[in-house]
Amino acid sequence: MKKKKVSFTESIIILIALLTILGLAVIKLALSPEVPVLFIVLLLTFWARLRGFSWQDVQDGIKEGISVAIIPIFIFILIGALIGIWIKAGIIPSIMVLGFHLISGSFFVPSVFIVCSIIGMAIGSGFTTISTVGIALFGIGTSMNLNPALVAGAIISGAVFGDKMSPLSDSTNLSSAVAESELFAHIKNMMWSTIPAFVVSLILFWILGNSGNMDPTKIERTSHILQTNFSISWWAIVPIILMIFCAWRKISAIPTLFLNIAITVIMIFIQSPHESIQSLNNLVMNGFVAKTSDASVNALLTRGGISNMMATVALIISTLSLGGMLMKFNIVQSAMEPLVKHLTKPGRLITVTILSGICINLFVGEQYLSVILPGRAFKPAFDKIKLSPLALSRVLEDGGSVINYLIKWDVEGSFAASTLGVPVLHFLPFVFFSLLSPIFSILSGITGIGLKWAKEK
Repeated sequence: MKKKKVSFTESIIILIALLTILGLAVIKLALSPEVPVLFIVLLLTFWARLRGFSWQDVQDGIKEGISVAIIPIFIFILIGALIGIWIKAGIIPSIMVLGFHLISGSFFVPSVFIVCSIIGMAIGSGFTTISTVGIALFGIGTSMNLNPALVAGAIISGAVFGDKMSPLSDSTNLSSAVAESELFAHIKNMMWSTIPAFVVSLILFWILGNSGNMDPTKIERTSHILQTNFSISWWAIVPIILMIFCAWRKISAIPTLFLNIAITVIMIFIQSPHESIQSLNNLVMNGFVAKTSDASVNALLTRGGISNMMATVALIISTLSLGGMLMKFNIVQSAMEPLVKHLTKPGRLITVTILSGICINLFVGEQYLSVILPGRAFKPAFDKIKLSPLALSRVLEDGGSVINYLIKWDVEGSFAASTLGVPVLHFLPFVFFSLLSPIFSILSGITGIGLKWAKEK
């Protein structure tokens, strides 16, 4: 068999077939994306052999695709361990109590946005923020006769902001890995688009949601349950300060997480001197199981553990394997080549990359692929015009991961709609943070403000 160069037409056909299969499987049949991705890998393998590629080429593509995620996968494992012991030590509950104290009766909607942002950053999960604290705040808002879509928009905006800016977030780690940028530098660089989007969102929520009356009993009850069942103290901010200090000192994520785990374990033994090694091992492996008198609090704080990260790891490995094969066989490059040739200006390149992420969300409805595929496709173009990997990783977040909740057939969009009981098209106009992040990112590319070049450190 003679290996031939893949043409532009053939590449487009393959990509359309890929998107069609994924779209039908994930959107129409509501399947988990791992199996359809593996099915596509199978089809792509047979196609590669027919086109003259060797089994070694197939394996090399898979290995090259996964190789960029080896460090993030290890980070995911450490994050799973960290979340469980953070809850046990009272760190996450303490942050929640602090967040609840920020709730204002006069400015309920912007307060919801801020609280969900804080909790989202603490736990690194938009899903969990929406399905627990979000539900409680939504109930309070609707009891005040506020527009349900507006309250849902504030909850989702805060959850997306927290997820985006948390070093515990899988999507944040993935964007950093695909672009090959350092995690904490990536989070710092995202502030050029994230902070303006946050401030404008806060102003809009204040204008639209100003309210004068609120029954604080629900929040007080949750706060009381947390204070009764966990060790709530100012000492809980020590690991947070440590993480911020490590980021400021540009210490990489792995030693930062190991150091944080060690400090948190010490805190646990100080609080519970008789804690056994076996129970701590179970906590690290399987996460924390909350047993309070409140079901919503239990749902929020029953999480963490290495084993609970494995589903995310499986999805990352399968999608990156597919991405590696598409790159190895020059399918993505051939499809993008005519377009990339004309993308010699930062503004155009950033705009097209963001639009690509949005389009993949629309066609596929899968968060990880909206980051992985544009990242793989446009990284050579970013390198060619000497833009830093930090510029690419920020764009992947602004056009990929923050958009997922705005699409009703997306996993995140359908989840938020069913959880809060508000259709996606109703809350979409009020998810200001997700709508504004791509705009500010494009403006950064056009104006050059906050744009990182390869020579910058």
